[in-house]
Formats: sequence, structure tokens, C-alpha cells
Amino acid sequence: MTSFYDRKILPRLLTCACTSPPMMKQRAKIVPQASGKVLELGIGMGLNLAFYDPAKVSAVVGVDPSPELRALAQAAPRPEGLKVEVDEGTAEALPFESGSFDTVVCTFTLCSVHNPAAALAEARRVLKPGGRFLFCEHGLAPDADVAKWQRFWDPLWSRMAGGCHLTRPVASAIAAAGLKLQGVETMYVPGTPRIAGWNEWGTALAA
Repeated sequence: MTSFYDRKILPRLLTCACTSPPMMKQRAKIVPQASGKVLELGIGMGLNLAFYDPAKVSAVVGVDPSPELRALAQAAPRPEGLKVEVDEGTAEALPFESGSFDTVVCTFTLCSVHNPAAALAEARRVLKPGGRFLFCEHGLAPDADVAKWQRFWDPLWSRMAGGCHLTRPVASAIAAAGLKLQGVETMYVPGTPRIAGWNEWGTALAA
């Protein structure tokens, strides 16, 4: 059974953090590229739904283990005509057949899954050959001084932020899962503490 903090306080904290203008701007860079049948890993509060193009997307299927966040996703704004399904599930054990999706969208999710390698392997499995993995994630910074403080704060940060980690690599982990990177952009997100602000986003293809 989840704690009062997880049920009542954490969703509000996540809403404040994840809906900041810089974070929403990052989502807007990657989500509109989705097409066909789309799987969103860790749909959370449904913050990405507003950015999908229903003219390009046949349906969005989102998975998340949290009933509180799934309820928020069900009620989240989205363009008229966008078909959305929100299911219980974890990124590490997706309840879908192999080759089921044209696009997998993963934004600010790899930081908090229990096993990023397993989640990425599952994303690759459910993608059709040549399908696209669209990602926008925060993670381990390339600057030694920032990375030092990320490692220092990570244990406390993880406990307070619902299992979010500051020290996970992004692009290198995606490549290690057998997804072929097509382009990666990086920066520190403006208005965000540098320990949580290193952002990597781009596209990778399933073999």
C-alpha cells in the first residue's frame, strides 16, 4: 500500500516541477514528432497529451504504475480527436506484443524506472522494425563538478522525488539497448538547478 506522501503530496510536487515552462518547452520539442500508434512510457499526469498531433497519430497508449497519476492522465487536456488509452503497467514489463507500435515516447521517465536497461529493452521489443523511440530525459551531467553534486544528492533526491535519480546516463543507455541514435541534442534546462537540469533529447530507431 502506498504512503500518504506518495498518494497526496508527491503528485502535487511532481505537478509543480513537471509543468514549469522550461520543462513543457522541452516536451514540445519531441512529442509532436510522434506518428502512427504510439506508446508512452510513464504517462504520469498526461502532460504530453496536449502536444500530440491527431492528424499524425492513430492512438496513444500510455502506461504507468501509479493509480493516482493515471487518474490525472485520464483527465488531462488533449487535442480534439486524439484517441487515448491509459493502462496500468511498468516500463520494464510491458503488456503488449512485440512489434505493436510505430513510436515509443519517453519523457522524464528513465530517471525513475526501477531498471532502465529493462525498460529500454522492452521499448525496443514493442517497436515495429524501423519504429522510432522519441526521448527527452534528464540525467548524469558531463561536467565533473555538476556530476559530483548529483551523486552527493541522489540518495535524498530519490527518496523525496518518487524514485527519480539524478545520475543515470541517457543517450549512452539508449544506444546500449540496441536502439540506433539518429540525433541527440543537449543542454542545461534554463531555470532549473544544474544537478537536475542536464537534458538530452532526440530520436533512436529500432533495428
